Amino acid sequence: MRKISCMQSKHPSESRTVMTDIVLPGETNILKNLFGGELLARMDRAASIAAGRHSEGITVTASVNHVAFTQAVPLGSVVTIEAAVSRAFSTSMEVFIDVWIEDRFSGKRSKANEGIYTFVALDDTGKPKKVPPLEPETELEKERFEAALRRKQLSLVLAGKMKPEEATELRALFMGAP
Repeated sequence: MRKISCMQSKHPSESRTVMTDIVLPGETNILKNLFGGELLARMDRAASIAAGRHSEGITVTASVNHVAFTQAVPLGSVVTIEAAVSRAFSTSMEVFIDVWIEDRFSGKRSKANEGIYTFVALDDTGKPKKVPPLEPETELEKERFEAALRRKQLSLVLAGKMKPEEATELRALFMGAP
């Protein structure tokens, strides 16, 4: 007899990861701003922890779907990276990352960047494993949850793994409800 497992859904807040650090001279470019690659690595670490919390196991970065560098991160800034799972699929999870900077002297905090990464959960043998479903609670979590399916469908269509007519969320977005 085959055992059927019923995974308990989780909330984005259960995966929420916050990492705060200061920008040091060795991490900056000639303009005295944080190197983009350094920021990407910090974002990846926070997102990895969030994905691991959701899946309760090992995760690997499958893709960096979106990164927006909208504001430079100057030397001496306090950088806070907030990551949380925005949608769980079968074995993969989308993680949304917000990057905030804070001026150490004025205390002014502003959103500098954001990113969306995809992680895959792995079992002990390195094979993809199922992850718990995600149940968003806040309005922002619900927006990100809904948008994640559109992003996934677009990615699958562009990769040739889904026919455009099968992308129901994209059809609804561009053509309205049937």
